[in-house]
Amino acid sequence: MKSLRIACLLPLLALLLARPAAATEELPRMEDLVQGDLVVDPAAIAAGKSFPIGVRLRLAEDWHVYWQNPGDAGLPTRIDWTLPAGFDAGPIQWPTPIRFEQGPVVSFGYADEVVHLTDVKAPADLQQGAELDLQAEVRWLVCKEECIPGRATLQQKVKVGAADEKAASALAAAAKMLPTELPWPASLRTEKEGIRLQVDAPALGKATVTSAFFFPGAAEQVEHGAAQKLERSEAGLSLLLAQSALAAEAPTALEGILVFEEDLGGSTAKQAFTLRATTAKAAAIAAAPTAAAGGESDEGGPGLLQALGLALLGGIVLNLMPCVFPVLSLKVLGVAQQASESPGRIRLHGVAYTAGILASFGALAGGLLLLRAGGAQIGWGFQLQSPAFVTVLTYVLLAMALSLSGVLHFGGSIVGVGNSLASRPGLSGSFFTGVLATVVATPCTAPFMGAAIGYAILQPAVVALSIFLALGLGLALPFLALSFVPAMHRLLPRPGAWMETLKQALAFPLYGTVAWLVWVLHLQVGSEGLAAVLAGLVLVAFAAWAWGSSRLAGTLMRRVGATSCIGAVAVASLLLFELPEGAAPAEAATPAGAKVAAEPWSEEKVDALLASDKPVFVNFTAAWCVTCLVNERTAMSTEGVQDLFAEKGVTYLKGDWTNRDPAITRTLEKYGRSGVPLYLFYRGDGSEPVVLPQILTEATVREHLETL
Repeated sequence: MKSLRIACLLPLLALLLARPAAATEELPRMEDLVQGDLVVDPAAIAAGKSFPIGVRLRLAEDWHVYWQNPGDAGLPTRIDWTLPAGFDAGPIQWPTPIRFEQGPVVSFGYADEVVHLTDVKAPADLQQGAELDLQAEVRWLVCKEECIPGRATLQQKVKVGAADEKAASALAAAAKMLPTELPWPASLRTEKEGIRLQVDAPALGKATVTSAFFFPGAAEQVEHGAAQKLERSEAGLSLLLAQSALAAEAPTALEGILVFEEDLGGSTAKQAFTLRATTAKAAAIAAAPTAAAGGESDEGGPGLLQALGLALLGGIVLNLMPCVFPVLSLKVLGVAQQASESPGRIRLHGVAYTAGILASFGALAGGLLLLRAGGAQIGWGFQLQSPAFVTVLTYVLLAMALSLSGVLHFGGSIVGVGNSLASRPGLSGSFFTGVLATVVATPCTAPFMGAAIGYAILQPAVVALSIFLALGLGLALPFLALSFVPAMHRLLPRPGAWMETLKQALAFPLYGTVAWLVWVLHLQVGSEGLAAVLAGLVLVAFAAWAWGSSRLAGTLMRRVGATSCIGAVAVASLLLFELPEGAAPAEAATPAGAKVAAEPWSEEKVDALLASDKPVFVNFTAAWCVTCLVNERTAMSTEGVQDLFAEKGVTYLKGDWTNRDPAITRTLEKYGRSGVPLYLFYRGDGSEPVVLPQILTEATVREHLETL
């Protein structure tokens, strides 16, 4: 495309050079074509905070400048900042462009007036009232029938804290011209007719979208001037793009801006979204570096069979993850209780346990795919991003722990009470132990899982569901094998009095899990929400005591106990409405002793650091991710790793996914993951980041840092 662009510019240049002197004098003056200035609101500048600066270009009538991808001809506008010491400017935030057609040549850019916003971060020691001298060197190519390159040095002196309502209004208006992030999944596939860009948004597919156009962010991928055929379906909408004649092969990823117009019955709404779409094969390949980097040679390679195998293996390994231990302890107790039963009955327990896990994985996968189809940016463990869900899980685990401690005992006549299900002695108890094992397992991830789930979420529902079920089968497989192999039955201990002691001892892993979930809730809902959760736990404990202590009493006391129990549980349920949904910013704790403090992750920060050739280590984590927390303490907070961070000048960024964050979700998908942890190591030399294994060791991290 560069060659084509040059080919298009050369005639224009030749035309300029060939003009007679008299005609040259008739060319408009640059100051008549482009007038630029800086737009700054000094009141928005604060120590340690980012604030926007706008480079405003006012263009003469019928003239235009160019977008980041200028199209078939043109050059994008460039801005080089000269800022006071300690200030750091990010990349240009490009407004949504429009098309310019001159015969077969199609360009992308802006007419009349455009404001290019840039986020600038102020130093932490900035004083209120300080005088700042802000300067930008701006270069552009402005075109009509001819093109004229121009440049200007724009300068403005401001006083920190001084209000400028006119500038604030202009910046707010410019921000509204920026495209927003696409809230629906987008994918790419190559067809005989061209490249299919698919947006999975059923609601959008049924809407009255009348037109759509995709502005590719890079040249030499699609034909800029070719028609883009819009098709709507129950799955969403799609555009059929023509592959660029200059491209050697069809692209496996596209980034750009999707603009569409929707008929609202008398009016038209125009919307613009940034998107990144990849082919399913590219998404699967993206997970391959994990294997290369971490020695997990089994985790790599696209394809359904490979994904099913990885899911099965990941499910088996999931049994070894710490978040599953508390529930597996219940299963161990159940196995001991089953020792005296017939081999056939033991096999039925194994099948019931497996059915509980598979049913739960099916429901989890269905919910995940349904929400993603509706535009939600979620991934593995998404339900734990809901404080209400975590609170309910905390209630259930506390009730189960109290039951194991002997505070209450659920009789066989009670059916359907949530926290009694997993402790029931029959096949239903095995089934619901499987359900609970699945719910509790979701904070964990295991090797081989990442590529499998990352592949699954890009596939049709049937394929995705198959992969999730394979993962569930892997989780159930050890106990299923135990129940079906007669030789292993002899290894089971005989029932006896020791089981009561074991049962009480196994309550403590559940108490530990409750304590951990309360800590997670503190990060999710803040101190006020935490107070509601703690009050709810007291009510659950009271309900358990009221129920347990009244079971052996007379009829009247049993009714009083039951009424008290139901009332306490009802009030505890009402407290769920007091929880702020994602209102509190989650902050994953930095391990004690860390010499290099973690900075909050953002795409802009990574881009800015890489533009300065600085190495970056990114840790995508969540407070409810046990694997993440273990890795941080055993692999990244060790003295050796911390010393290497400091010695090599590595910036340590942490992306916290405790609460929902669409930007992090998109980045996880980019590397074939649907959940945390994800570790990216950028060497700062322009190369692609290395994806480290999900289970980290100090040696693995050191090995990569020492290559700098």
